[in-house]
Formats: sequence, structure tokens, C-alpha cells
Amino acid sequence: MDLSAIEDLIETELEDADATVTHARDKHDDDHLAATVVSPEFEDLPLVQQHQAVYDALGEHMTTDIHALELSTYTPDEYDG
Repeated sequence: MDLSAIEDLIETELEDADATVTHARDKHDDDHLAATVVSPEFEDLPLVQQHQAVYDALGEHMTTDIHALELSTYTPDEYDG
């Protein structure tokens, strides 16, 4: 799955999200990815629920196209601060 398509999917599913997806460092296959996602939807959510929101946005792609995803999630205030 194309990295920009993954970014678009996250950004479409999460409120005002900005997603950056890259291949994970030190991994030698294309299905180990790293994502930084900034969204006001993460306000007042614990980290586990923030990550779950991203997994939910990706839906079946987490089992078919993406083997592993290293996530960094932030609210806009956390990311700008």
C-alpha cells in the first residue's frame, strides 16, 4: 500500500488530522511503517485510545497491507509545544 494512501486514509477518518507515514527505520521490508499523527480528536484520550483510533481508521489494512506500525500521536498543542 502506498504511503500517501495510508496518510490520506488516516486524515480522512480522523478529525482535522495531519499524518506522516514513512518506512520504519532499521526494517528491511515495506510493511513495517512508522506514523506521526496529529489530531484534535486525541484531546483527553489516553495514549492507548489514541493509537486505537488510528488502527480503527486503517481498518482491514492493518491485517492485510501493514504488518507493523510504530505510532506517535499528538494533539495540536502537544505537537506545537
